[in-house]
Amino acid sequence: MMTMLMMMKPCYTAALLAVAVLGVAFVDATVVTTCRAAADADARVDYGFCVAELGKHHDSPGADAWGLAKVAALTGVVDADNAAYDARDLLAKGPGGGAAAALARCGELYRAAGFAFAEAHDDINARDYAAGKGKAADAASLARQCDAAFAAGKDDAAAAPPVIAQHGSYAARIAIVCTAITNLIE
Repeated sequence: MMTMLMMMKPCYTAALLAVAVLGVAFVDATVVTTCRAAADADARVDYGFCVAELGKHHDSPGADAWGLAKVAALTGVVDADNAAYDARDLLAKGPGGGAAAALARCGELYRAAGFAFAEAHDDINARDYAAGKGKAADAASLARQCDAAFAAGKDDAAAAPPVIAQHGSYAARIAIVCTAITNLIE
């Protein structure tokens, strides 16, 4: 009896593994196909980024394009909040001159970008797609203004620190994804 049970375990394990793999492939199919459609419709969409970022959100499995557009906006909220915290943490280290002023400004801008992404989510949720796309574009614009705050500063603040600059790139990319997926709904 024990030998029979031991022989069944690998088979049972393999079956569970196959179901798990197929389940993951099925869950990701909506994200994959939606990101592919968005990238095909808008050349600015980074397909790999779209799949990677939307695929890791807990609301993505089984979501349609409407749900994924909202996930993109929520992902923008989270990253903008992280950027505001990163700016605050860098500011606490006591940078001098123009860097301090630029970091303070970036913190304000990213807090505003987070609210803009949240408003994009709410507008898309209310099926006011034009307003949602406009708020996503506003969020990306606010993030770009952070880079401008560093460029306008003194020589010691000519470029945003890498940790802040990556948030600007992220905001622009996720706003494009949000807009492109929202365009699929209309």
